[in-house]
Amino acid sequence: MNLKHLEYFRVLAKLEHYTLAAEKLSITQPTLTYAISELEKDLGTYLFEKQGRNVRLTKYGRFFLNYVDTALSELEKGEKELRKLVSPSHGTIDLAFIYTLGPHFVPKMIENFFSNEANKNISFNFSQGNTKNIIQGLKAEKFDLAFCSLAKNEPAIDFIPLARQELVLIVSSNHPLAAYDSIDLRDTAPFPFVYYNKESGIRPLIDSLFAKVNITPKIRCEVEEDSAVAGLVSIDYGIAVVPNIWILKHFNVKILPIINPPHKRFIYLAYLKNKYLSPTVHRFKDFAVNYCKNHFFIEDNSL
Repeated sequence: MNLKHLEYFRVLAKLEHYTLAAEKLSITQPTLTYAISELEKDLGTYLFEKQGRNVRLTKYGRFFLNYVDTALSELEKGEKELRKLVSPSHGTIDLAFIYTLGPHFVPKMIENFFSNEANKNISFNFSQGNTKNIIQGLKAEKFDLAFCSLAKNEPAIDFIPLARQELVLIVSSNHPLAAYDSIDLRDTAPFPFVYYNKESGIRPLIDSLFAKVNITPKIRCEVEEDSAVAGLVSIDYGIAVVPNIWILKHFNVKILPIINPPHKRFIYLAYLKNKYLSPTVHRFKDFAVNYCKNHFFIEDNSL
């Protein structure tokens, strides 16, 4: 069954006149006659019957028209919505990001993106999670783009470094280490830690820092999300190595720069290789890269 034939059928059913219908469709009358004849052959019934110089729908034609109207209307609606979805100025972006970036980094970026009038009609679907889950979502095409940690052994994903993020030690205000102004991780050996769980993208980096100073941290508990880490540290449940993020200002903790071992931690823009990205997604991807070059690449504690 030919989609064009269904369109021709709908127009002829409305006008009930071959000549008028052919003119409306910008085709010849023989072309229209042939199309309707082929459609009737496919369906095994007559859809029209002659009425003087005009035609009218048969009982079966009226029955079929209801379904054709619904089907073609849905297709037209789908085409319209798809064009909006991929339009550079009206599309939708599925963006995922790690918890660290939720309170400040992502909102400030989105605010700046929408400050451009040309982006006002673009919409976002936001998702949060740890890096492992986000990478799985990218590979399942649930997300277009993601802001996350670097994940090793992911050849299907492209990672673009966006922003450098300092790691610090946080302790409660009445902890013995609160008397320090900076910290060598070797000095943390006696104390229990609130630690990120193994699903977290930052866990391998923190593990590597302790390995460099030959320390096995005493892990009291493992959690996934940054504010939970800070909250537990604030009640002196343990100490923690965390990104120096904006939200720490809202907890009763002492922030100690780590002077040993030296380290670098980056936030990455991640997306699936060899996957079609709509013009809207490309627009935001390019914006994010340029925005971070100008605002965040070396401003560690502003994330």
